[in-house]
Amino acid sequence: VDGTRELKEAIINKLRRDNNLEYTFNQICVGTGAKQVLFNLFMATINSGDEVIIPAPYWVSYVDMVNLFGGLPVVVECKQNFKLTAELLKSRITKKTKWLILNSPNNPAGVVYTYDELKDIAQILLEYPHVNVVTDDIYEHIIYDEKFFTITQVEPKLYNRVFVVNGVSKAYAMTGWRIGYIAGRSDVVKAISTLQSQSTSNPNSIAQAAAAAALNGDHSFLKERTRIFKSRRDFMVKKLNSAPGLSASIPQGAFYLFVSCEGLLSKSTKSGKVINNDLDFTEYLLEDHLVAVVPGIAFGLENFVRISYATS
Repeated sequence: VDGTRELKEAIINKLRRDNNLEYTFNQICVGTGAKQVLFNLFMATINSGDEVIIPAPYWVSYVDMVNLFGGLPVVVECKQNFKLTAELLKSRITKKTKWLILNSPNNPAGVVYTYDELKDIAQILLEYPHVNVVTDDIYEHIIYDEKFFTITQVEPKLYNRVFVVNGVSKAYAMTGWRIGYIAGRSDVVKAISTLQSQSTSNPNSIAQAAAAAALNGDHSFLKERTRIFKSRRDFMVKKLNSAPGLSASIPQGAFYLFVSCEGLLSKSTKSGKVINNDLDFTEYLLEDHLVAVVPGIAFGLENFVRISYATS
C-alpha cells in the first residue's frame, strides 16, 4: 500500500546519498505524487484549531489543505527576498502552532534557503518543541547558484519533528507518473499509510518501478539541464527588467520567475481597461497577447505574476 520495497530502498539510499539522512522502511510512505502525501500528512495530524505557519509566497494548495482539515493557516508575507526569517517565525508561533511549512527551492519565487538561514530558523524551532516541520523539497535538483540543504541536515536535533516531502516529478521530469514520498517519524508515517490504504491504496506499480530506476540511475543529465534552465532564467530576467513597470528578482532554483507588476498599476491598456492589480494584468496579457501567467494573489502575494520557463 505504501510503496514497494524496491522503491523504498531507492528512497532511503537517495536520502542518505544526497542529504546525509538515515531512514528505515517504516519511516517512508510513497503516494501518488508529493501532493497526496502532503494531503495525507495534514489529514492525519491536524485537529480543529491547529495553526500552520505558511510563508508567502506559497504553493497554491497549502492553504486549502490546511483549511480542509479544520486547521488555521497563518500566512506570513515574506516581502523581503520572499524568505521567512527567524524573527518573523518567532513572532507567529503560538501555543496552537502545529506545523511550519518550508519550501526550498520555492514555488513560485525560486528562492533557496541558505545553510545559515535554515540554522537561524532551526534555533527558533528548538525553543518551541511542539512545532513540527514539513519540508517540501520537490525542486531540490533544480538549483543554480546556491547549494541545497534541508533543515534536518542543518540541525539534526529536529530529526523527529521534521517530515521530508519529495518526489520524481521535477528532478526527473516525471510529473505524469505521479510518484511522491514522505520520510519522517514512523508513527505518523504509519497513520498516513493507513489513510492511504482506505482511499487510493498503492501508487501505480509501473510508475513505482520507473521511479526506482530514476533514483538509482545516472544523474549526469542534471548538470546539463540546469545549465539550460539557468540560461533561460538569465535571458528572461534581463528582458523583463528592461520592460517598463516590471521587476524580476533572480531565482536560485526551480523554473519560475515571480515578477512584480506594481509599476503598471493604474496604467490603461489600449482598449481602455485600467490595470488595478495582478489579476487585471494577468487578464490583459492573456486577452491582448495570448500570454498565460499566474497572478501572485494565488500564491499569497498581490501584484506579482508567476512566469514559468520550464518549456523550450
